[in-house]
Amino acid sequence: MESRVYEIQGHTVKMPVVVRDASTAAATWLVRAAAAQRLVPSAFEVAQVLPGRTPLAIAAVVYRDNDLGDYNEVSITFFVRPKGAPRGVPYLGALMDLLRGRLGTFIHALPVNQSFTCEAGRTIWGFPKTVEEIAIEGKERRASCRLTMDGQHVLSLCLPRGGTRTLPDAETTTYTLIEGVPHRTRFSQGGSGVGFSLGGARIQLGSHPLAEALRSLGLPKRSLMSMWTEHMHGRFEAPEKL
Repeated sequence: MESRVYEIQGHTVKMPVVVRDASTAAATWLVRAAAAQRLVPSAFEVAQVLPGRTPLAIAAVVYRDNDLGDYNEVSITFFVRPKGAPRGVPYLGALMDLLRGRLGTFIHALPVNQSFTCEAGRTIWGFPKTVEEIAIEGKERRASCRLTMDGQHVLSLCLPRGGTRTLPDAETTTYTLIEGVPHRTRFSQGGSGVGFSLGGARIQLGSHPLAEALRSLGLPKRSLMSMWTEHMHGRFEAPEKL
């Protein structure tokens, strides 16, 4: 793959973009697949792991050492395939792909709290980044995040912090639209200080339209699982046209 270079706000960004250290708090829910599909472009279809149900992941990330700077981020992510891609055995195939990290993702919203990473994410990969108010706090046993957009509360997320596991580097794919054309971006990540919990996450929704979109999926409700990574690292490749 040819090396690509981008000029963002007077700075040169070379591929791949490397994350050397970050902390992540993430939770997963099973939500209404039909409602989720309405939030995903028609070029992609959500993966159903149970009849009428698809996974939704919400994550809060504190980037400390990253080619795009040190910043906070919240991601609202669906698990998808390109439209018409092989599905395998109904439901079971999607579930096994999810557990093995083979399902791709589509990010519905990706708020950050700095302008440089916002412009880089939108320009390079087509990520739906916007600059918002994000407060992330890590206590000894709990991590919490509050997202505010346009002066309105969107969500507050709280989940267990801590863990002793190590996750080896694994590659996956995220999908975007760049000028209306479907693209895929390969990225890999691993980490240490990892902890998993069944359920474990609490979410509160505010009055912002993004919160209403999450309500249309069936939130707030009990999460399927939550995950904490004290030290995450990774790398993002250049986008590729599908």
